[in-house]
Amino acid sequence: MEQKIILLVEDNPDDADLTIRAFKKNNISNTVIVAKDGVEALDYLHGTGMYAGRDAKNLPVVVLLDLKLPKINGLEVLRGIRQDEFTKLIPVVILTSSSEQKDVIEGYKLGANSYVRKPVDFEQFVEAVKLLGLYWTLWNEPPHMNK
Repeated sequence: MEQKIILLVEDNPDDADLTIRAFKKNNISNTVIVAKDGVEALDYLHGTGMYAGRDAKNLPVVVLLDLKLPKINGLEVLRGIRQDEFTKLIPVVILTSSSEQKDVIEGYKLGANSYVRKPVDFEQFVEAVKLLGLYWTLWNEPPHMNK
């Protein structure tokens, strides 16, 4: 059985490390792939660019998506995910520091499954990541897509 993958799209290395540490602290042992910008995220999902040759059939169980990203912003990444036949059903959780209502509305319009504002407090952040990880990797039943 293939390892369930979490795709973390996060350009801030501190936030990425914090998220991975929170998963480990809470015994969420999924493979976490970190994409540092929107282009890298879409390349990973489609098996192109630096991920050419990757088995694109092994899709993540969830994408944790920051909005403020270099190259292609998070909303454009979400649009790209939803427009592709093979990635459109992947659960996408926007995990961002943005509290702007327009970002929340646009995220849901584009098909986000959830919008979570990153807590500033470390313990609250760890708890939020724990709950996200448990829900999306253990309890949620994703659709099975055949490529």
